[in-house]
This record gives sequence, C-alpha cells and structure tokens, in this order.
Amino acid sequence: MQDYSSELDKRIRPFLTPTNDSWRVDETYIEIRGAWKYLHRAVDSEGNTLDFLLSAKRDGKAAARFFRKMLKAKHTQTPRVITVDKNAAYPVAVEELKQDKTLKAETQLRQSKYLNNRIEQDHRNIKRIVKPMMGFQSFNTARRTLRGIEAMAMMRKGQVKGINQAIILNVKNQM
Repeated sequence: MQDYSSELDKRIRPFLTPTNDSWRVDETYIEIRGAWKYLHRAVDSEGNTLDFLLSAKRDGKAAARFFRKMLKAKHTQTPRVITVDKNAAYPVAVEELKQDKTLKAETQLRQSKYLNNRIEQDHRNIKRIVKPMMGFQSFNTARRTLRGIEAMAMMRKGQVKGINQAIILNVKNQM
C-alpha cells in the first residue's frame, strides 16, 4: 500500500468531481509509535472527501495549514460555511485566513457538536481499516498509508470521474 498510495492519489486528483461549498471539518486520533497524532479530515455536506492532513499537533497552525491545503485543491471551492466541533484551534485558524485574504470574509464558521455527524461517521471507515494495523511505526509510513486509504475511500464513494462503482464493489467482494 505504501509504495503505490502516493502514485494512486496523484493520479486520481485531477479526476475528482467538484465538491460543494459547505464543509465539515474534524480530526481524529491515529497511533504512531505509541503516541497519538492527529488526522485532520474534511468532507462536504454530501459526504465527499475534500482532503486530509496528518499532524503532530492539534493547534491553530496545523488547522490553518489544513485549510490552506484544502483551498489549493482543484476539486474544492471556497466555502460558504465551515462546520467544526468546539476545538479552539479552528476559530483562530479561520480568523488568520480571513486576515490573509486567503478565505472570504463572508465565510461563516459554525461550531456545533451535532452538525458534524457526517464526518464523524466518515472517520469510522478509516478507523475500521487502521485499527487492525495496531498503530504505525513512523510518521511517514502513516502518512503514506493513510494517503492510499483515503484515495480508495474517494473511489469507493464515486468521487473519481471515469471509475465504475461496480468494479470497485467487485474487487471489494473478492477480497
């Protein structure tokens, strides 16, 4: 998975379908060498994956880096609303991006525990695959493996133009 994940991710990026302007952003924990690291993830209101970022810290700098990465992606559009949980890092990051003019001033930040259920359920699919691995031995291994897992999840969700869902389901059933 590690050898081909970056190539797979690089090849599917140009073919991702455009997402909408309502983002759900959250982070989950991943164990790397016995320490917990943070996997920042975002989906749109329809459940399509926007992007992800593995980070050692859960602070405003990491959140701002994640938002910048999402805004640079070709398949995303500038958000109208960003829904986050009560993490204090997100308002700091959004204000920083608004002052930089990276993010529109009209972008609304909603902090709601219950409106993020879509991404909390999406974390479940990633955790289901990662948990049997019993953690990762290095940060780079985790990053490369998660890149492949996320690419496969995007294909399974039907976000990649030109990939037939029946083929993905057939391969999954044969495993």
